[in-house]
Amino acid sequence: MRTDIFARLDREPEPPKIEIPRMSRTRVTLFGGTLAFYLAIVIAVLASSWLVTLDWKIMLFRPYQQWQQLHAFLDYFVVLGQRGPTAVMIAAWLGWRSWRQHTLRPLLVLGASLLLLNVTVGAVKLGLGRLGPHYATQIGSAELFAGGDIFPSGHTANAVVTWGILAYLATTPRARRYLSIGSSVVALGVGATTVYLGTHWLSDVLLGWVAGLLILLALPWFEPTIARTETAVLAVRAQVRAQWRERRGTVSGPAPADGPWPVIVPQLPAQEDEDAGRSTVGTAHSGRGTAGRNTTAQLTQPRSHATARSERTPTTPAGSRRPPRSRPVTGG
Repeated sequence: MRTDIFARLDREPEPPKIEIPRMSRTRVTLFGGTLAFYLAIVIAVLASSWLVTLDWKIMLFRPYQQWQQLHAFLDYFVVLGQRGPTAVMIAAWLGWRSWRQHTLRPLLVLGASLLLLNVTVGAVKLGLGRLGPHYATQIGSAELFAGGDIFPSGHTANAVVTWGILAYLATTPRARRYLSIGSSVVALGVGATTVYLGTHWLSDVLLGWVAGLLILLALPWFEPTIARTETAVLAVRAQVRAQWRERRGTVSGPAPADGPWPVIVPQLPAQEDEDAGRSTVGTAHSGRGTAGRNTTAQLTQPRSHATARSERTPTTPAGSRRPPRSRPVTGG
């Protein structure tokens, strides 16, 4: 029994109606305000403003030395922001959702959001090249363009996007509300944990939160592309299945008209046929006539060579086959 996503799609070709978020005026306004806040953080770091000073104060405070009893737990909790483990967990959940809802949209939305995350956050990371707190070289410096890759925080942005996708794809207002609260708690916790462990500046985490939120707010713009991608994937799958079925039918060939299995007629070897004929002639000559017997029925019964010879009646000619001995002629 097939349990993959496409098996459910075969049963009901038309997926149920799912409300897809649209780019409303409220969402556009939120996106614009969030983008302005994003640019303000970048400018503040570039100008080495009070935000960079705050970064150094927190770093010199060394939080990881203040509450050491939390260190072991937070080392595991921060994994909720790593891209690999979280992507696998969320993909498994959304795969089940796709199977239940008869649509590939949840998985495609996850793929689109992760692609946007890698492109946008990765480009800024490599472009600014900021070093982390453990690799800082000058107190009070922003540590930009030094070959680093921590600004914005990838853990924080990934936590916002991957867990926020669950709220974005929620089908009821109640589920959306609860998932929004849960994903916000996880994202805030992961960002604060990176600051505690000393792997990121506070400004890195702020920009990571804002970067992830921008991706979630911009997803409705990509919904038409996601829908076209789903249609194209299903069309290619249908074409591949049709070709596979056609190829399978060509290789196996059509079934015979009389039935599914061919009829095999056994035939006697030539030597056994000849022996059976001799046996019939021999019995007729010896007086055990078989004129009334159907010889065709005898030929159709398979016999071994030894059995055919054992039933023959030997015919011995009268008299001796030995030539007479010549006697010497005696004279007298």
